Amino acid sequence: MAFREQALGELALTIPRACALFRRYDLDFCCGGRQTLQRAAERKGLDLQAIEAELTVLSTQPHTQSWAGEPLSDIIDHILVRYHDRHREQLPELIAQAEKVERVHASKPSVPAGLAKYLTMLNDELSQHMLKEERVLFPLIKQGRGAECAGPINVMEHEHSEAGELLEVIKHVTNNVVPPLEACTTWKALYNGVNELIDDLMSHISLENNNLFPRALAGE
Repeated sequence: MAFREQALGELALTIPRACALFRRYDLDFCCGGRQTLQRAAERKGLDLQAIEAELTVLSTQPHTQSWAGEPLSDIIDHILVRYHDRHREQLPELIAQAEKVERVHASKPSVPAGLAKYLTMLNDELSQHMLKEERVLFPLIKQGRGAECAGPINVMEHEHSEAGELLEVIKHVTNNVVPPLEACTTWKALYNGVNELIDDLMSHISLENNNLFPRALAGE
């Protein structure tokens, strides 16, 4: 099956574990979800046929959950519990761990200098972003008024892009979130948590940008 002409966001929503595959290849399926697989792979100099082969294998596996045709109210409820609540748990703990690692290992060249600062920036931005969704946008969509929300949705998508830019900075200061050989247990745990955060946030943004928002604007 040829996947190259399909958008990354569509593939992420319809193929089990495609998100993990795209993350491994550093393909942006959330904020960059409208670009085709071919375009995204060419921009990064990746082996398109190899990626398609992996997608073919994944496409034969059963879906555990697909949100493609689910009611928008159910998608919103899922986002609130699976992502909003989870981000509020993740980020304060990661910030504390990052502060400790930066303090204890300050003399080492491989220390992720600035990580706590960037995680704090992400936490502050996401906190305000999620409140706006919870208090304004999501209630309107649940009332069937999503078609009236082009302005708020545009703002949310812009803020998603800003969060995506912060994730790129975080990946840069952490060597793509790969701990060095000398990393202690706390350092390794921190990077495991950062990887989980990136996976969660990219899946969160993808579900909104590539499913919830377009369907809401279409009047569902």
